[in-house]
Amino acid sequence: MYFISTRGGERVTGAQAIVQGLAKNGGLYVPETFPKVSIEELQSMADMSYPERAAFVLGKYLAEELGADFLQEICEKAYSSFEGDDPVPLVKIDGGEGLYVLELFHGPTCAFKDMALTVLPYLLKKSCEVTGVNDDILILAATSGDTGKAALEGFRDVPGTKVAVFFPDEGVAKMQRLQMCVQDGNNVHVSAVKGNFDDCQRAVKRLFASKEFNEELAKKGVRLSSANSINFGRLAPQIAYYFSSYVDLLTSRQIEMGDKIDFVVPTGNFGDILAGWYAKQMGLPVRKLVCASNRNKVLADFFKDGVYDVKRNFHRTMSPSMDILISSNLERLLFEISGRNAELTAERMASLAEKKEYSITAKEKAVLDEEFFGGFASEDDTIEAMYEVFEEYGYAMDTHTGVALAVQAKYKEECLKENEKDNTPCVVLSTANPYKFPQDVLYALSGNDVKDSFKGIKRLNLLTAMKPPKSLLNLRYRPLRFKSVVENDLGKMSQLILRFADGEVVPVPKTEE
Repeated sequence: MYFISTRGGERVTGAQAIVQGLAKNGGLYVPETFPKVSIEELQSMADMSYPERAAFVLGKYLAEELGADFLQEICEKAYSSFEGDDPVPLVKIDGGEGLYVLELFHGPTCAFKDMALTVLPYLLKKSCEVTGVNDDILILAATSGDTGKAALEGFRDVPGTKVAVFFPDEGVAKMQRLQMCVQDGNNVHVSAVKGNFDDCQRAVKRLFASKEFNEELAKKGVRLSSANSINFGRLAPQIAYYFSSYVDLLTSRQIEMGDKIDFVVPTGNFGDILAGWYAKQMGLPVRKLVCASNRNKVLADFFKDGVYDVKRNFHRTMSPSMDILISSNLERLLFEISGRNAELTAERMASLAEKKEYSITAKEKAVLDEEFFGGFASEDDTIEAMYEVFEEYGYAMDTHTGVALAVQAKYKEECLKENEKDNTPCVVLSTANPYKFPQDVLYALSGNDVKDSFKGIKRLNLLTAMKPPKSLLNLRYRPLRFKSVVENDLGKMSQLILRFADGEVVPVPKTEE
């Protein structure tokens, strides 16, 4: 299968798209055509394990080039690191209203990014082999909290790779910061940036696009690639869990084959929900994709008005992974609804960079209205949703899932206005373990406010009886390795990366006995 750039001018194989990450003209790679999953194939997935389901979906895009047996092997390896028998359990949390939570946080870093970033290192290494790339690969990523740790852990000490992560200095949760700043590995680097996530992401994209910077890396035998969802190799594994959740509903007799369901996705950079839209294009029976935003509601406003406008205040919230104003993956959706008009997509991205906004046509807006529902939740809305679900069903969730539940309630109200008997099953994607945000979750469920994250874990455990992940508990005893904070300055950030590419490694501190 071939992939093309949303801004035109390129046509590459899947392996080439994975190695490059971002198109040379700044566009994102999308499949030239969407492969289809038939009803018979969907039915056959009922007897598959999750790794088998994931390999099957990935194979629709990559099996011809990378091999079906290889994809099966790497999915088995990747998901063997997850807790429990099922990497992605589907939990029913109501008394009969058809509301389910898909738990995507059972991987090594306790966030949904593990679903793809445990697979991506294998995909990248194989893609380098297939395309004849012998350079070292430098994975450069911006993170709002979860991608960074998952990328660092996924690529830790993988031969032929280096991974560097930038995160906003005051824009991630304490537990997320700790996870990154104690990271082991001789091929990793982490730095905070004086700015927000959009500043980090903007800088990373500019470095990818910089001819001078890439030439400097090339002299060192290094080339850039991405672990953000701008890389199709990061996005593709996420498509699989949409199919898997549908099959789980089938096998538990909650739905009949062909019944449409809704998905609610807490969304910042738009990658997770775009994977759901891709699943729909492949044939999955989806009615609506509900895009749930927090106070940084640029996406909710876009789906309401058809105007993407980032000329607004940036808010730091209790759901920091969604504190984003520029949603990179929306470019892929814009490309599709415009009739795959690369020139128009490029113009809109240029308008966003220069004028901080762009708009879509009435015809395009009608397409979005058919496919999506956009809503947002305030901090109070989020807390109330978390509290009510815990009080009624004893189910504790993280703050991002709380945003999704709050928006799901608003969406349900709209559905009931149109149809008083609407009972379409709804799957809410849960993107992080509650213990990654213990203080905020504890406050939402009990009203108790603690300053220390580990006291928050202890009290949340007493309140919910949920078992805290060992990987988070052990952070308390790990010495900080990465402490640097760099200015939001492209020159300084590029110099830091070039020194890292040269082999400058922050020493691992000794743990006190």
